[in-house]
Amino acid sequence: MKPLLIALGLSLITLTARAELPTHEFQLDNGLDVLVREDHRAPVITVMVWFKAGSIDEAPYETGLAHVLEHMMFKGSKRLDAGEFSRTVARFGGSDNAFTSYDFTAYFQQYEASRLPLALELEAERLKNLKIDDESFRRELQVVMEERRQRTDDKPTALAWEKFQAVARPGTGYAHPIIGWRDQLAQLQPQQARDWYDRFYVPGNATLVIAGDVTAEQVRPLVEKFFADLPRGETPPRPETTLNPPPGERRMTLRLPVRVPALYMSYNVPSLTTADHQDDFYALTMLGGVLDGGTSARMESNLVRGQRLAAGLGAGYDGLQRGNGTFTITATPNPEVSLDELEAAIKAEIEEIAEQPPSEAEMDRVRAGVLAEQIYQRDSVMGQAMELGTLSVLGLDWRLAGQFDDNLEAVTPEQVQQAARKWLVAERSAVAHVIPEGEE
Repeated sequence: MKPLLIALGLSLITLTARAELPTHEFQLDNGLDVLVREDHRAPVITVMVWFKAGSIDEAPYETGLAHVLEHMMFKGSKRLDAGEFSRTVARFGGSDNAFTSYDFTAYFQQYEASRLPLALELEAERLKNLKIDDESFRRELQVVMEERRQRTDDKPTALAWEKFQAVARPGTGYAHPIIGWRDQLAQLQPQQARDWYDRFYVPGNATLVIAGDVTAEQVRPLVEKFFADLPRGETPPRPETTLNPPPGERRMTLRLPVRVPALYMSYNVPSLTTADHQDDFYALTMLGGVLDGGTSARMESNLVRGQRLAAGLGAGYDGLQRGNGTFTITATPNPEVSLDELEAAIKAEIEEIAEQPPSEAEMDRVRAGVLAEQIYQRDSVMGQAMELGTLSVLGLDWRLAGQFDDNLEAVTPEQVQQAARKWLVAERSAVAHVIPEGEE
């Protein structure tokens, strides 16, 4: 869809504590979960509909289907012509968009608060009466093919990352790109999109989030008016996700028309949904901050400014997923520094934490950075809706947001040390050396 102005890869630091803002939840008889966050500081609202259906739900022969259907949700329904949904939103002073991830697909509208009935009526209309005609599907499929060409096929760095992910997350739905493999994408058929819509776009597989200048008493009758008559639907059963055993060390070399070499390192680690103990999630969050949480973090201080081995470097833990998480490090070496040298230096930083826990000063710095981000996030109604929807659609309790500060505060240096020792190990690692064509 249109360019999305918010970060889709939700950082862990967006789990913000909002005990002072009333939050209500209820469920319709058809299974639709509803979350209402009251924030009366400004007369604005965000309405989001989240479906627990992302690219990890795609069969091997239908990669890209979840994203294509996202496009089709704007191409007409029984009462709305193609494009009329967004034109109606704009006519009443609002904005709308959508995004597809590995774990879910979400749609949102933003308005002045009095437009709440309009927002709900529009969402209910395309959830009840979407039209997917053959010609419209084929036209939109060409749009998605062009999107893939511009974002991936014509960008060597994006192509390198796509190839790396296939190796970094073997045997899972995270191994293929959200936008789909090019050859499979070109062969998608309209009936596949209709089947996906019938299977996953049902109240029993959805969460409606409303945040902003509203009350629960105001919201509930409107939700019942527009959504209560929808049938629950039957979503195929999903197996319970568990922590996967170590897949073994994987290495690859990619020679592509990139301008500078790059190093990708990824470790298969638990997420908040698959961890045997939730302490692992918070310890890995702190470990990511110790290694790369601002200019004072170890990798920036030691490898970028100190030894001058890297021109740029980033590390982070992605632990909010339906499946297992990843701890990923990417780096670009300085001229005359080999990828082998840079990889060895990064591993030395990890080994140092595994042997000696971080200091209390480092722990305090990471927590302070998280707190600063939380204060910023509190100003965004959209950020609050994103937080609630993400936790709900992942099958987590939205109240975890209010517990995040305390859980992070409880992490000890020894737990961070143990996380590095237990999870950032060779048998859980994938490494890619990306080399410009023509270079050794």
